[in-house]
Amino acid sequence: MNDIAQSRRKVFRAGEVIFHEGERGHEAYVVEYGRVEVFKTVKDHVILLGTIIQGGIFGEMALIDDQPRMASARATDETACVVIGKERLAEQLEKAPKGVRVIVGALLGNIRLMGAELAEAQVILGSDDLR
Repeated sequence: MNDIAQSRRKVFRAGEVIFHEGERGHEAYVVEYGRVEVFKTVKDHVILLGTIIQGGIFGEMALIDDQPRMASARATDETACVVIGKERLAEQLEKAPKGVRVIVGALLGNIRLMGAELAEAQVILGSDDLR
């Protein structure tokens, strides 16, 4: 049986928060249809980090590096996602060579740092992208 056939599916209403920054991650998501915003909250300002559309994956970082969610995610439209559990993702990563796993870990650390720095900079500079 393939991974998609073994996965669950969730549908989120427009405006529904899928997960919050700082939570422990147990699932990643692949968007079947709809749209998801990924955002951080810094000093009471919401900073949009990106938008995920059909075929995009989000929420995977917390599963890979076992750190809290670096950002929040919410559906902007009705959105259906295939849910990938932490165990399933771990099984797939275990199949990768150790060197690849080390590189992925380093990349995730860099992404987390850059996301935090970007959000702080937008607040400090009073960016027009604040929502």
